[in-house]
Parts: sequence; structure tokens; C-alpha cells
Amino acid sequence: MLAGGGHSHALLLRQWAMDPARRPAGTLISLVNRTSTALYSGMVPGLVAGLYQRPECAIDLRRLCGLAGVSFIQAEIINLDLGRRQLGLAGRPPLAFDTLSLDVGALTAAGETADDCNVAGCQALAVKPLEPFLAWSGALEPGSIVRIRGGGAAAVELALALRCRGVASRLLLRGDALHFDSRAARRSLERLLAEAGIPVERHGSAQAGADLACTGSRAPAWLAAAGLPVQRSSGRVLTERTLAVIGHPPLFAVGDCGLIAASPRPAAGVWAVRAAPVLATNLQRQLQTPGASLQAWMPQAWALQLLGVGGAAAAASEPGALRALALWGPLVLGPYRWLWHWKQWIDRRFMARFHDLGVVADTTAADPRAPAMACRGCGAKLAAQPLVAALARLDPGGQAPPAEDAAVLGLAAEGDLLLQSLDGFPALVEDPWLNARLTTLHACSDLWACGATVQSVQALVTVPQAAAPLQEELLLQTLAGLRSVLEPLGAALIGGHTLEARDGAGLALALTVNGRVAPGQHWSKGPLRRGDVLLLSRPLGSGVLFAAAMAGAAEPQWIDTALAVMQRSQAELVPLFAAHRVGGCTDVTGFGLLGHLGEMLAASPGVGVELDLEAIPALPGALALLQRGFASSLAPANASALALLEGPVRLAAASTAEPQHLGLLLDPQTCGPLLAALPAERAAAALLDLRAAGFAEAVVIAKVVAGQAA
Repeated sequence: MLAGGGHSHALLLRQWAMDPARRPAGTLISLVNRTSTALYSGMVPGLVAGLYQRPECAIDLRRLCGLAGVSFIQAEIINLDLGRRQLGLAGRPPLAFDTLSLDVGALTAAGETADDCNVAGCQALAVKPLEPFLAWSGALEPGSIVRIRGGGAAAVELALALRCRGVASRLLLRGDALHFDSRAARRSLERLLAEAGIPVERHGSAQAGADLACTGSRAPAWLAAAGLPVQRSSGRVLTERTLAVIGHPPLFAVGDCGLIAASPRPAAGVWAVRAAPVLATNLQRQLQTPGASLQAWMPQAWALQLLGVGGAAAAASEPGALRALALWGPLVLGPYRWLWHWKQWIDRRFMARFHDLGVVADTTAADPRAPAMACRGCGAKLAAQPLVAALARLDPGGQAPPAEDAAVLGLAAEGDLLLQSLDGFPALVEDPWLNARLTTLHACSDLWACGATVQSVQALVTVPQAAAPLQEELLLQTLAGLRSVLEPLGAALIGGHTLEARDGAGLALALTVNGRVAPGQHWSKGPLRRGDVLLLSRPLGSGVLFAAAMAGAAEPQWIDTALAVMQRSQAELVPLFAAHRVGGCTDVTGFGLLGHLGEMLAASPGVGVELDLEAIPALPGALALLQRGFASSLAPANASALALLEGPVRLAAASTAEPQHLGLLLDPQTCGPLLAALPAERAAAALLDLRAAGFAEAVVIAKVVAGQAA
């Protein structure tokens, strides 16, 4: 297991993606990181200065893991249990491991939290972790004043970067001098700060107010709490020259959280980059031949530092004024413009190694004879046509059963209707806990669309062929993800079955969901009532986003947003819809919005729908990807539903049938929205209630009108 997405682990994953033969065979490898991207530290000051956009500085870990054959797990690491060999995660079960590599970075030394540097009276935002700091600094207006506690390279570089944005800053030192070992470096940087008009306040009190704490770094406290050997001053884990943790051979530590005891070096990206090949070699040896001799590494004594220092009047709009300073041990060179260009070349070349990895052309430019990558999740559903044809052949001349979301099994003793539904699909994401959570939410939506509460679930879990301990871990994580949905609902997992996949098939989950509803509150798909409106609970677009992600074309923040929306339970919509007299409802899943709307209309003779295409909300990135020609592998089969646009579905006068909007109608959804019909006079109040409950993008997308004459 790889804990943390630091530079060493990112380069390790890149190596496996470029050369799969170097990836340890027969091993399930997972990367755990609290965010789906890793920021390249060398470009962070330029990002703060406004010289770069965030995607230019970010490594997409989810995509990188996919290319490297590694499972990506987005979670916060909170502890390490060495005895059980488990990594503790926030809000979910711990993960078991045989071998663990730590590259979890560091936090600002003055504190372990993002909002308080833990110095009495300081109340300063910590620079690390970077994400809260970047959100804060990005909102600063020109003319703002920022007091920075710290006098090292990071503090100086950030002060100068903020100056490029027109933000005034001042450095607060506890002592007399900047924190550089080289006297020449101190003199050069003092001069540059003076040129930029950045005051330096010396011999400050620990209680002096500050806005930003940039006071060095410290490894996360849970490493020492686990009983690992650490350097007292920094909390960094002490290792042998092989990067193996002293006294704990199955563990490795690199980057800002690790320190070779015999060759201590400051935390810096240069050493993390140089450690990656040694880590790759030793992990492979450890996994394939436990106890084998490991490769030793002697890091160089000095690392080249290139500091972007701007100029006295430099700004993001004046790139010609930008300069950099080179530090090499006691030596100082610059500042010069050519050093800035050299730094830019180094940084951009480093990031290109990740951005250009596995890039594919848009589907519009791809070979049309090439087979499409098959989607997973609900995009793996069988198309409507073979399903309908098979049912017709099964009962020739019979009447097709209504396409309801859940079947009514009978009556409970109290008079409630007992409902049951079945759903499931191959794993949409590599994280078994998250996949089970998504699958359960998706399956439960069949009952919520009927107005029912979920009572119990049975599960059919298919795990890949693997060693028994690995299958046990996959099953545990899957069942825990399932229960993370059921427990807040007061529902129970009452049984199920397990299978072992064959012929290379992977993890899959199918669920039988049972529930109940009072007869008067039970919703069918129809009939729709003339004068009603159709309300959509949240955006569409998950199908095309995950299809594009497989092709390396989806921005990481698009997938992050989609997963956040998909993980939101829609159980609370049931009482809200009931309060506003919903008369018909369905959930939008594999057949897309138009296909499921067609099912509602099939149960509603004599009426049609006027659809406002431009009102339909889309997840970030979905429309852009559809416009570029990306689509789920199920979308072409869903296109048969476009025939509805020549019949009971007509477009509102203001709608323009752009290809991307039509594509959104056909996009198969995993954990898709509910589509509910309610009286028009209740729509405004219903939307207010839904938005107050957190469904901010709920919207009316259509109205029910008289059907066309035959």
C-alpha cells in the first residue's frame, strides 16, 4: 500500500504506468490520499503569484493510478496500527496491508491544523496543508496586507509571490535574521525584500498577530503515535539508507515525512524525486522476495534551490520582470531573468511527464473502427432493445409488464405495501468501499422513487480471484461501504451470497432492496397529469464524465464534484416530495433522462411533455465533453429514445437542440437524480424546500401538456 501522494509516489506510479513489467506482479496495490490531486511544490509560489492555473501544477492521482494498475482511495489517514498492520482512515474502516510506503508530506510546524498555528495569540492560517491556504490566498484582493510568520525560503518566496499579485506582505521573525545557513543567501534575499517593499519585523513576540504561519514543516503526529522511530524535532520517520523504516522492514518512508538517519537532509522536493527509483527497486524486491537485500542510497549533500523572486515592480502582468535566485549550499547566483526561464523549463518539464502520460485523442478524431471502451457502473446496463425483445419472445402475444422501479410484493400486517427491487453492476471505481456505497445509493433510489423507505438489503458480492486474505479485505470494505448507506436509514443487511469472479473479471455488487410504503403514498411512473410539472433533483452527466475519465480526458475536479454529488443520499427527498403532492416519480439511471421519461409517458396515455433542454442541469465538465464527442458506451443504444422527440415529447420554444444537450438526455446515470411530477402551483415551494435541504441544483425541466392528436 502507498500512503500519500507525494512526489516519490507520483514518480513511482508514473514508472509503473510507463513500464507495467516493473510493477510488482500478483499484488494488489492501493494509493491512499486525502485529495485526488497532488500539487507540485516547485510551482506553488507561481500559482500564488497568478502565473499558473491550478491544473498546470496538479498531478491527477486518480488517473495516474488507473494507468499504473493501482487502486486509488481518497480518504484522510488518521492513524497507523503496526500490530494489526492497518492504516486507519476517517469515516470508514481501516485498510490492511502487508507492505506500506509512507509519502504523506508534512504540516506547518507551528501546528497540526489548517486554521490555527497553535502559537498563543497567533491565529494564523497554516501554509500546509496547501489546499486551505490556496483557497484563502486565491481570495485575497490587491491592496490586502498579509503578515507572514516565518523567515525561511518558503516564507520569503510566498511574500514575493503575493507581491506579484499586488498583495502587500510583511515578514515576522522571532529572531534577527532570515533562516538560511548561507550568509550570502541572507544578504541577497534581504536586498530583494527591500527592493520589493516587503518589511521585515525582527525579534517579534510569539503573541504577535499574524495572518499566515510559514514556520517550517513537521511530519503528521500519527506517525510518532504509531510507535515509529522519528526525529524529535521534526517528527520525520527515521529510515535506513534503503528507505526502510528502522526496525520495521515492511515499511518505507520517503519525501517530507521520511529521513535517512545516517544522511539527514532537509525536506525538499529534490530529494523526494531522487528517492523514487530506489523506492521502486526496493518495493519490488520486498514484495517479490521478502527478506531480500535492498538497494542503499546516498543522497547528495546539497540540493539546488531555484527561488522565483520576481522584481521590485514585478507582477503577473509583467512576466519580463520576473527573476529567480539559485542557491547551492553556501553559493548564491542571481537573481537573473535567465534563471527564472530555466526554473520554468524545469518545472514544466517535470509536470509534462504526468500531463502527457497516456493522453488519447477525442473520440471524434479516433479510429471509428476501434472498439469503444466499455463503461462500468450503470453504463454497463444492457441496452433497452434486447431487453424488450427478449421479454416479448418469452411471452409471445402477452402484454409487457409496466416498467416500474420496484415491484409490490404484498401487504404488511399494518397495511403498508411491501416493495422490492434489484440492481447492481461492475465496480465503477477501484475503491471497494466507495464503490459499494455508490451501488447501494443507486439501488435504494428505486424504492425512493416509489415513495418507500428502505427496510433491508441482501447482497451478491463477486470478488476477483486472489489470495484469501485479499478477498477477505475486499469483502470487508464492500460490506462496510454498503452499511455506510444503510445505517443512517435504519435499514439492515440481512444476508446474501458471495462468488469468485473467473477469467479476469473484477469486483461486482448486486443488491436486492426491500422497503415499505403506505398505499396512499405509493408513487408509480404514471399516469402523469396534465398541468403538472417535472422536477429534476440534481444534475446529469455521470456517464460521460466517467467514460472520459477512462480516456484521460476528464479534469480531476470534475470527477471529484461528480462523486460528491453521487454520494449524497436522496432518502430525504421522499417526505419532501410527499409534502408537495408528487403524483409520479422515477429515478434516472441507465437509459438516461429521455429513456426514463419515455417510461413515464408510456404509463400516461393522452398527455405529452414540453421539455426545456437548457434548464436541465449538468455536472461540471459534462456538456464540454459531450460537445467534444465523448459519450458513454451505452449512449448510442439509448439514442433510440430520440424518437420521442417526434411524438409525445416536444421542446420548449426557447430550447435549442444542440448536440451536447441532446447527448445529456441520453447519458446513462449512476446514482442519478429523481424525476418527479407535481402540481405546477407546488413547484416554487417544492424547490425552496429542496434547496434548503441541500439540493441546490434542483429545477423544473418540463411541464405536462395535452398529447398530440392521432
